[in-house]
Amino acid sequence: MGVRNYLIEGVSCTGKTTVCSELQRRGYQAIHGDRELAYQGDPETGDPTATASHKNHIWDVEKVKALVDNKDEPVTFFCGGSRNFSTFIDFFDGVFVLEVDRETLNRRLDERPENEFGGKKSERELIAHLHQTKEDIPENGIIIDATRPIGHVVDAVIREVEGG
Repeated sequence: MGVRNYLIEGVSCTGKTTVCSELQRRGYQAIHGDRELAYQGDPETGDPTATASHKNHIWDVEKVKALVDNKDEPVTFFCGGSRNFSTFIDFFDGVFVLEVDRETLNRRLDERPENEFGGKKSERELIAHLHQTKEDIPENGIIIDATRPIGHVVDAVIREVEGG
């Protein structure tokens, strides 16, 4: 999809979907990974599973590779979370990690409908744990303060991509 490709990751409720939509609104090629690439599978093998769980939320590596190999756009952003990111992270020119403080996380979780991930008490507890430990996100990404208004968050990503 892009000559340069970037992954935008972060714990649930940090704004990955909102950032993706804003990038699209601004005319950038942006892929909603959780909608377009994700399925329930074994993070090690990629084999589909019948079990729907956070740990089985993975992206189709072959689809990611095919999109990265397409050079029709100058830049493409892949936005979302995946438990198998380690299998394709090297495909990207850079990784951004959206971060929020605990207060912002709790406020956003309070706004989540119960039928979305993070809407149930057990899911909220998992998200709080992952927010604290950061065990579920890439370690060496460029940190973006996602507590700011969406325009500022996307501006920060674009500045990094443009080298300014």
